[in-house]
Amino acid sequence: MTSLGDILEKAIHRLSAVGCDTPRLDAEVLLAHSLGRERTWLYLHVSDSLDENQTNKFEALLHRREQREPVAYIVGYKEFFGLEFEVYSAVLIPRPETELLVETALEIYDLRFTIYDFNTTSDSSQFTIADVGTGSGCIAIALAKHLPSVSIFALETSPAALSLARRNAEKHGVAASITFLSGDLLAGLTEPADLIVSNPPYVSRSELAAAMPEVSRYEPRLALDGGEDGLDVIRLLLPQAREKLKPGGALLVEIGSTQGPAVRQLAQFHFPGAAVEVKKDLAGLDRLLVVKT
Repeated sequence: MTSLGDILEKAIHRLSAVGCDTPRLDAEVLLAHSLGRERTWLYLHVSDSLDENQTNKFEALLHRREQREPVAYIVGYKEFFGLEFEVYSAVLIPRPETELLVETALEIYDLRFTIYDFNTTSDSSQFTIADVGTGSGCIAIALAKHLPSVSIFALETSPAALSLARRNAEKHGVAASITFLSGDLLAGLTEPADLIVSNPPYVSRSELAAAMPEVSRYEPRLALDGGEDGLDVIRLLLPQAREKLKPGGALLVEIGSTQGPAVRQLAQFHFPGAAVEVKKDLAGLDRLLVVKT
């Protein structure tokens, strides 16, 4: 019998030794998960003893993390915009910076129906959103939870990712609000949208080669690789979005922190006369292309 506290401290040391950035957090999350408990439970039970079966179960998870497998894939879920999403290696792990895209999409919707059209007969149920490269479905589902009357199309080229997105939508009770479509970028969208959103692959080949093992070894290359300069997919998406947006529609695209000037120039070329903005994330880095036609 070994105490929980002793096991935790040894695990932290092991994860530090292999270069994990957050060894204590990782060890606590994995230990709590292996015991079927919340992390806060651990703090009140550090003197508790673990039996051999419990210790072995945690050891199996810890070994995976020592190989630098992301914690989200090990435990099978990741929180995004206050919701828990099932994830595994077929999809990109949702990241906090992508919440800026969801927040901006909600602001655009509110401007349409709360400020500009509050005194008209506009019908919010006619408002449509297309999420390009939906992955786990985190963007589409977060929007569906906050905009229940809106029609949302979730587009994805990976059958495995599309299946997972459906499961996540069912879990959160919004499957009826989302139409899942298979196809590359906007090819599968059969009607124009008021708002197109996307977190496309935008990592350059050199950045991907230098990325930490959690990214380069485990996350799907299809969801990351944006070509030599990271802009290959965005170059394809912009002209498609121009053809698929309703008059007065908007486009939101997550970008890399160094891509703001180049992406702004591309957007101005494909959307002459549109209002083009690059929004910064909480770290003060360029993160989101906003095009309002």
